[in-house]
Formats: sequence, structure tokens, C-alpha cells
Amino acid sequence: MDLRHLRYFIITAEELHFTRAAERIGIAQPPLTFQIKSLENELGVKLFDRSPGRVNLTAAGEVLLHDARSIMNQVEVATARCKLAAQGVIGRLAVGFTESASFTHDVPLILQRFRKQYPEVGILLEEHRSEALIKLLCQGLIDVAFVRLPIGREPNIKFKLISTEEMVVAVPKHHKFAKKRSVQLKDLKEEYFILYPRATRLGLSDEFISACEKEGFSPRVVQIAPQISSTINLVAGSLGITVVPASMRTSRADQVRYVSISDSSLEASLGVAWRDDCETPALRNLLAVIGQVT
Repeated sequence: MDLRHLRYFIITAEELHFTRAAERIGIAQPPLTFQIKSLENELGVKLFDRSPGRVNLTAAGEVLLHDARSIMNQVEVATARCKLAAQGVIGRLAVGFTESASFTHDVPLILQRFRKQYPEVGILLEEHRSEALIKLLCQGLIDVAFVRLPIGREPNIKFKLISTEEMVVAVPKHHKFAKKRSVQLKDLKEEYFILYPRATRLGLSDEFISACEKEGFSPRVVQIAPQISSTINLVAGSLGITVVPASMRTSRADQVRYVSISDSSLEASLGVAWRDDCETPALRNLLAVIGQVT
């Protein structure tokens, strides 16, 4: 049985007249009669009672008409959904992001616009460090990731820069630098730091350490925290100071103050990474939204 047989049967059942049904289909009457008989032979039942001047559905025909309409409707729905999926209008998208990305203006705006434009695409969010997100991308476990530079070079990974922002010093609200608008790197020589290094010597903390070493000192690191928000919470508890992207200035504003570094070119760069061999329609739509925002 194929869909053509079901379509021919439905039209014939609706018309209850083989000639009119054939005209509606756009074929001659004898081929239609042949197709209906073939369907009856395949099913092993009689679908129509034929008598001179009259055609009626049998009980088996009534049942098949109901089910055939349901089948054809499901086929139409499936066809439409396939076309929507090919356009990236429905489906799912696994999105990874590093913790600090959620504090920026761009990433929430990108996700908001994408959800507004493509409400039928389910977004699955995964939060990890940047290097972990790149591994998940390489393994095909996520589709796209918002990550902080630098990232290691991986085959098939594409990257687009979204934004760059200054790094600032986070200090407890009663710290001697709390009321300053800016400090110099050398002013931090005697301070105790809470940092958040990556598994490999890459990342914002290591860039800060390198900048300090160029000024002739190594920062005193008294605590390693698992992620940026943890360092800010520890700063709020006066365990030390840290450096964070400027977009995190609002975090723990009741207990933490943020101070610019006047003589440093330290920047936090945020971008989006994806596999160039796994560009799904939904991913291409997300990348288009990112282009609109940035």
C-alpha cells in the first residue's frame, strides 16, 4: 500500500462516483478503478459496494476512510515539520556558555532575540569553563558555545568575536582601593589575590599574572576558586581581591567595589564557537541573530 492508493481511495469515498473521482484526481476512470481493485486485493476486503448507478462504502471502507484521513493528515504534518526543521524554525539547540558570559549584555540579548524569532526551537543550556565547552563541542555534545578567549586550537572549530571589555579589580567595600576610580598594576604588588585559573595555562587569570610579571612582580595568590562568581563571593568575605571582566561590576555590589586598572591593556574577549562540520539550520539561524546583535 502506498500513499497514492490512500489518496485515490479517500477521493473516491468522498465522491462515491468513480468518474467524478477520476476527474477530480486528474486521471482516466479505468486506471482509478484498477487502483481501487488493487487496494482491495492487497487488503483482502471489499471497500465499495457497486451497483448500477450507485456506489457505497462497505463497513471495511468506512473504517479505512477514517484511518486513511488520519494517516494523510499525519503525512501532511510530518512534511510541514520536515520543511520547518530544514529552515531551523523547529528543533533543538544545545548551547554552552562560560559563567561570566551570562553577566554580559550581549549573550542574554542574543538568546532573547533568538527565542523571540524561533520560539519552536528548544534551547538546552550547559554551563562550563571555556576549555570544557570546547571539548563538548569537539565531542558533538553541544552545538555552540559562548566562550572566553584564549581558546586552544582545535580542528573544525570556528570562532567569532562578540565583544571585548576591560578587566577590573574587585575589592572588598572597606578596602583601601574601594573609593578609587583606578589603580596601577604596581599598586597591587602587596595584595592577596583569589584567582580562577583554567586546567591549562590559558585564560584571564594567566593573562593578568603575565601582565604583573612584566611589571616586575608576581601576584600573591592565596586562594584558587572554581569560577569567577566564587572569587567575587570570597572577595565579599574579605579573603582577598581579584580581577574580573567589567560586565561583572553588578555582582555582589553590596559588599564589593570594582576599580579600573589605568596602565593595563588587559581585556576579556567573549566569542561564540562552533564546529564547521555541524552547522545545523537552527545553528545557522542563531549565528545570524548574533550577527544582528553584534
